[in-house]
Amino acid sequence: MRHLKAFEDALASIHSEGRYRVFIDLHRQRGKFPLAKARFPDQAEEREITVWCSNDYLGMGQDDDVIAAMHEAIDSFGAGSGGTRNISGTTHFHVDLEKELADLHKKSSALLFTSGYVSNEATLSTLGKILPDLIIYSDALNHASMIEGIRRSGCDRRIFKHNDMSHLRALMENDPADRPKLIAFESVYSMDGDVAPMEEICDLADEFEALTYLDEVHAVGLYGDDGAGVASRDKVMHRIDIVEGTLAKAYGVMGGYIAADATLVDAIRSMASGFIFTTSTCPVMAAGALASVKKLRTDAGRELRRIHQAKAARLKAKMQEAGLPVMMNETHIVPLLVGDPEKCKALSDTLLFDFGIYVQPINYPTVPKGAERLRFTPSPVHTEAMMDHLITALLAIWEQMGMDIAPAA
Repeated sequence: MRHLKAFEDALASIHSEGRYRVFIDLHRQRGKFPLAKARFPDQAEEREITVWCSNDYLGMGQDDDVIAAMHEAIDSFGAGSGGTRNISGTTHFHVDLEKELADLHKKSSALLFTSGYVSNEATLSTLGKILPDLIIYSDALNHASMIEGIRRSGCDRRIFKHNDMSHLRALMENDPADRPKLIAFESVYSMDGDVAPMEEICDLADEFEALTYLDEVHAVGLYGDDGAGVASRDKVMHRIDIVEGTLAKAYGVMGGYIAADATLVDAIRSMASGFIFTTSTCPVMAAGALASVKKLRTDAGRELRRIHQAKAARLKAKMQEAGLPVMMNETHIVPLLVGDPEKCKALSDTLLFDFGIYVQPINYPTVPKGAERLRFTPSPVHTEAMMDHLITALLAIWEQMGMDIAPAA
């Protein structure tokens, strides 16, 4: 193969920095989440493990109503969609799901994409084509999909310090008043678990006549009375111009979307290559997502959210009481700071192989170098016994590796 050494050198560099990723071959078992079985190359039999890092935050991927809706759809429609949305790939599941998502976010329209990554990348890159001279102000910790979409937009971009409104104001004041502007940010930042100062961002947007673009992928289904996200919970949804979300996390299925004014959505639908030239979401996926979104808008969903938040708070409290360096926050994300890629990987491996606990190490470039961590996502069905087993295992490995036990600052 030509240029093979360049690929070998690239991989060697990743290995040497302790950030080579290994995928775990999982066999999720319906009705047993968060338990699963893992298959390892050097072992003949699968081993039962407890999953502590799933983004299926509420276990909706295992929900009976969601699964029933998907069975009905596949029996009725078959497997694939048959084409792009424009060429035979639109079914009533796609249409109904878009209507449901628009209503969820109190917007006049919504648009489905094949993933949350694609919805961010395609929408943000297209906005730059529609609005000449657009300036995009992007939070420093925005997701890679937002960064890529902004880069591809060709717009002038300004990076403001994470959640720093003084810095954002200074950047906006320095730019011409007559140029179109857009502030792109997330609600829940998934690695630290902190939340954007949404009302202050909206105030700045009003003052400088800027559009607001909000990524709610780690909040939809989880916050607000109907599960519409932090903007709904904080009563600022009407001040957000474009909401972007996913169907692959709290909703437990797959896909991404935006919700906004019908004219804006129609323009994205008509111009975004990431939407136009992609085979549409399988009808079975759209049907499952629709059932999940509807269910999480009911009292059953509200109770799931209540239990979920209580479990996350409980795990943080246990870690803090044990002297482990948990990064405290107000959300469902439970990050445990390690600060070294090799130790982070060793912790993850030992938890998996010696204790049957699966949590993936989070290393650069997902987080900055020196901020490596284990990221736990307790669900409503993680038990007290599972938490105690986890804390015991963490303390044993922490001591074995000679790491300090001290509460996070």
